[in-house]
Amino acid sequence: MKSRDMEKLGVPPGPVRKAAIQGVTRARAEGRSKARIATDLRAIVEEAEAWIEDPIYGGFARELQRHRAARQGQERVGDPAPWRQWGEDIDPAARQQLIDACDLPVSVRGALMPDAHLGFGLPIGGVLATRNAVIPKAVGVDIACRMKLTVLDRPPEHLRRYRTQFVQALERETCFGIGAGFTRGREHAVLDDDWSDPVLQRVRDRARKQLGSSGSGNHFVEFGTLSISDSRCGLEPGDYLALLSHSGSRGAGAFVADHWSRVATTLHPHLPRHVKDLAWLDLDHEEGQRYWRAMQLMGRYAEANHDCIHRGVLKALGSRPLISIENHHNFAWIEEHDGEELVVHRKGATPAGEGVLGVIPGSMTAPTYIVAGRGEPESLQSSAHGAGRRMSRRKAKLQYRSADLRRAVEEAGVELISAGIDEAPMVYKDIDAVMAAQSDLVETLATFQPRIVRMAGPGEKPED
Repeated sequence: MKSRDMEKLGVPPGPVRKAAIQGVTRARAEGRSKARIATDLRAIVEEAEAWIEDPIYGGFARELQRHRAARQGQERVGDPAPWRQWGEDIDPAARQQLIDACDLPVSVRGALMPDAHLGFGLPIGGVLATRNAVIPKAVGVDIACRMKLTVLDRPPEHLRRYRTQFVQALERETCFGIGAGFTRGREHAVLDDDWSDPVLQRVRDRARKQLGSSGSGNHFVEFGTLSISDSRCGLEPGDYLALLSHSGSRGAGAFVADHWSRVATTLHPHLPRHVKDLAWLDLDHEEGQRYWRAMQLMGRYAEANHDCIHRGVLKALGSRPLISIENHHNFAWIEEHDGEELVVHRKGATPAGEGVLGVIPGSMTAPTYIVAGRGEPESLQSSAHGAGRRMSRRKAKLQYRSADLRRAVEEAGVELISAGIDEAPMVYKDIDAVMAAQSDLVETLATFQPRIVRMAGPGEKPED
């Protein structure tokens, strides 16, 4: 039976039609005639519920019911979900993205952080709580993009005294860029985790090669001085030498994100064009569960990336870690809010539950803040994930030149090993202003000042 015949019978395209074809194949194997099969399909389209237990067409009937339920749920019943904004310097287009997200039928509440700017689907700096649904594009393309700071057992003055040693450690033990990886792969227990899902199997070799590497865009590894003012960091107040990294789940995470975002879009073909990127997966269904398990694995893989980076760099220096502080800022969590279990998406937002430690970077010349969350309910216990861009990459390349970047880092006393002009400090918002705008969300415990910075070189396509 051809697709046009299916269409005439009222069988919608996508997963439903695929299930119908599988049913037709089974019916033919039993010797049913073309006319009988057409009659069966017509009956199922008219009353799918009566066929859900049928051994031949049951899969088709269930998929058709799911499709119809999803189609009925494309429009929200009642008012949009409430949301709140922190900070004023936010692109109106990013604000509109959150407004649109709060109009989804699965949305419960939203929040917009002071570093927010335009993204795909949900804005970067957007937080969205949904009911029993996960949105791949609200998690982000770089699943589990995260920060890690490690304090070394060496005094801050060693950065100046042994500068060459620190530069060489970054050059030898880190690598950056799309597709970048190591000839001799790093080892980590995450590679022995459960990668049996067909989607994960396709990226396991890539994940092995890229373990311990960093992406392009705003990913970095840098040395600097950490000034601790509160012992909740894990060390007494004072000045320390620290290593800071920003990276995610690399090519494996991007593949997982793209695959399941396309599946979600297929499951919701009737979503309005402006929210197509916010198609969701129901956690009661197989697709939602498979994505959720893959997202969790990408979270462990991203954590392993940072483990390998820090372990390799510290080993090259002959140093030991005193403490480490780290957090995701592209992820979804199941949390309780207002007495209800919700799926909280933080895309470019830092978890900020009461007393929870987090790392919020500025730029290659601006400070990074180590914070403790205040547990603010209206922000869904979230805060900013960085300074946030104030201009696009394209505009940055048109407005600035390499000389501008060199001047900025020299004035700040920073040694820059490599970076693109689209990551120049001038393209970011004032991190101090961002922190001031969210003083009710987090409390500052320490600040890190970058001194030696490595990022992807000029010409790399961003993947953040």
